[in-house]
Amino acid sequence: MSLQAWPLEGIGEIRAGDDLAQVIVEHLAEPLDDGDVLVVTSKVVSKAAGLATTGDRESLLEAETARVVARRAQTRIVRTHSGLTLAAAGIDASNLEAGSVIPLPRDPDGAARELRTRLEALTGVRLGVVVSDTAGRAWRIGQTDIAIGAAGIAPLLSFAGVEDAYGNLLAVTSPAVADEIAGTADLVAGKLSGHPVVVVRGLPGEWFGAHDEGAAALIRDDGGDLFGLGARDAALAAVSRGDLPAGFPAPDEDDDLVALARAGADLSLADVTVAADGSLEVRALSEDGAPEAYVEAGALAERLRVLARALQRDVVIAVVSD
Repeated sequence: MSLQAWPLEGIGEIRAGDDLAQVIVEHLAEPLDDGDVLVVTSKVVSKAAGLATTGDRESLLEAETARVVARRAQTRIVRTHSGLTLAAAGIDASNLEAGSVIPLPRDPDGAARELRTRLEALTGVRLGVVVSDTAGRAWRIGQTDIAIGAAGIAPLLSFAGVEDAYGNLLAVTSPAVADEIAGTADLVAGKLSGHPVVVVRGLPGEWFGAHDEGAAALIRDDGGDLFGLGARDAALAAVSRGDLPAGFPAPDEDDDLVALARAGADLSLADVTVAADGSLEVRALSEDGAPEAYVEAGALAERLRVLARALQRDVVIAVVSD
């Protein structure tokens, strides 16, 4: 595969109500070909949709947040109503008039589909569209662009069942094609150069088609997300009252509740046994009534309660005496 990518020059300020597809076509240095992908930043999509506001940023963040994933001081990582997990819901104030902020497109995949339909009508060629935004990564410093919307291009490939060069059968390898296209466009455009649209050419023809799933196919649902909450936030949820929040890790039936609790206990002072009815009985191990044994028994019981909540086990836990 040999790719070409270049930014469109001269696109000025996009304003509410602008025909973004028409603006793109007017700034093409050469005609588009079948199989070209237009990567468009979410900022200009939101601007054209009239989403920029001078309202209160905090109120906008609350409105855009489906749930908080992690919180540290003033920083909030949240899951938006469209399923994206981003710092401050992706709300941005850069490249806007002073005092203005702008959220992400309400329906990024829908915006990509509409833009693709309009571009294909104007150009007469088959295209893909990726709506991109900048995001951090949970385990790495820095940011990269990702696809938050896609149309006409496969967002994800699956190599499951394919043999590698050594004859090994692949099981889970799934390149995030739309994200890689977005990252390519970001490198070409330059973060500070004011190029909101990039053309990427040379992708395999079999990657193109309806692909109605869009970039939403790249989002893990709550049940499959092992990191649906930050470590601190998961711990707080585990010790809190009420229902566990969405995003709390799904339980693993292989986890041994009793073994996990005993691993952190002083078993010379207290221990736990499983009663005939399945309840857990915690006992202080002291023949002379030493207070430290009862303290350890209480701590063990609380550890069991937190673990039972975290593992979503419905079990009765009691401190008993013989």
